Amino acid sequence: MDVRLVVVGAGFGGIGMAVALRRAGFDDFVITEEGDDVGGVWRENTYPGCACDVPSHLYSFSFDPYRGTRSRYPGQPDILAYLQQVARRHDLYGRLRTRTRIVSATYCDETGCWELATESGATLRTEVVVFATGQLHRPFTPDIPGLDRFAGVTFHTARWRHGVEFDGRDVAVIGTGSSAAQLLPHVAEVARGVRVYQRTPHWILPKPAREFGALTHAALSLPGGHRLYRTALSHGADALLAPMMRRGWSARPAEWVARAHLRRSVQDPRLRAAVTPRYPIGTKRILFDNGFYRALARPTVELVTDPIVRLTPTGIDTADGTHRPADIVVFATGFRAADFLAPLTVRGRGGRLLAEDWAGGADAFLGLAVPGYPNAFLIAGPNTFNPAGSNPGMKEIQIDYILRCLRWRAQIGAPAVEVRADAAAAYRRWLDEALTRTVWPATHQPSWYKHANGCVTNPWPASARSFARMLEHPPAQAFRPLYLAEEAQSS
Repeated sequence: MDVRLVVVGAGFGGIGMAVALRRAGFDDFVITEEGDDVGGVWRENTYPGCACDVPSHLYSFSFDPYRGTRSRYPGQPDILAYLQQVARRHDLYGRLRTRTRIVSATYCDETGCWELATESGATLRTEVVVFATGQLHRPFTPDIPGLDRFAGVTFHTARWRHGVEFDGRDVAVIGTGSSAAQLLPHVAEVARGVRVYQRTPHWILPKPAREFGALTHAALSLPGGHRLYRTALSHGADALLAPMMRRGWSARPAEWVARAHLRRSVQDPRLRAAVTPRYPIGTKRILFDNGFYRALARPTVELVTDPIVRLTPTGIDTADGTHRPADIVVFATGFRAADFLAPLTVRGRGGRLLAEDWAGGADAFLGLAVPGYPNAFLIAGPNTFNPAGSNPGMKEIQIDYILRCLRWRAQIGAPAVEVRADAAAAYRRWLDEALTRTVWPATHQPSWYKHANGCVTNPWPASARSFARMLEHPPAQAFRPLYLAEEAQSS
């Protein structure tokens, strides 16, 4: 055995898991990371304006909270620097194996261990594997006819090419989600012209000022100020934002605020109509932004709502027969969020293939364990994305539960533990019922919240507090021990 535990991924989930292991006195582990440093999505996304719409104090670990008194919202450089500081403060770099991409993970019934194969051809053997690869790190680029014939420059926002000059160029931005909203004001400042290709408009709420005012700055400087502010943010998210996903009391006021924000920002009635959503708020990810609408209203920016037919060597053709020139095409088209763990190949007991088990949509007990895959855990797995609060907080709840599973395994002396099929099925029944009360299943809006077949695979349908309550139970209530003789028989 090379190591007792491997954490795959060094974003928020992987770093949080590694710190928890160290604090629990568990030192025989490594973190594998395919990039050259920690940071995950915040290392990969460096496009202009990249930032988080969750306040800094909430978008940080509870064991190492953000304590700034000036900035309300973190930018990408701030978040990356924070994660690097956490890794240094908790001495994780000695456990980190960068440029180590895991391509397959295979459970061995005979030995009760996992064999992780790397892209370089090496094999890492471990007792336990924790997949912390996240949901938003597989860029999605649509397969548009003619893409290979385009004579200009193309790239995805998550693979930003900083050497490309936008000054005086015609730029096409495909997509109107978070990354498009954040980068458009910066690109529109320098480009000769920008065409923004919209499939579906988003609900956009105004974003509070990035910097705190003098009164808040003073309050945060008082003893306990940060803790109180963080607690207020957490309860506020559960009370105000979570009900929107269920068409609760706050949905209609939020739509009023969003419409007022749109009216103030866009004077042209035709443009305003084109960017007005026709679906309930919360169906797609809600954006918090102040610059996108104003950038769309610039004379050098055009919103295109006709579907794209093809790329040509010189630009883009749309369904209305119009050809629009482009020197640069930026795909702000998001991620393959529903393809959990892909392209990593995972094989469990008896050679079962996780990709086949998940062919109709990813499914895991509380987003962290799958029957048939012993000693394997996920952080930020299916249906654990919190669209109304702190996702680092959701990850910490899962991490605490995984630690309790590991302690229970040690206490009973079992080679492996595995979530029971009946427990997973009971949870699935609860989840399906909870999802029916949200805005997601009833609409046919395209969204990264869903599998291609329409199954809702990504968001959590309730509050963060309810998630924490559901993971309070002892692991023995949902997991079972496995012994090698039993595994051989069941395989």
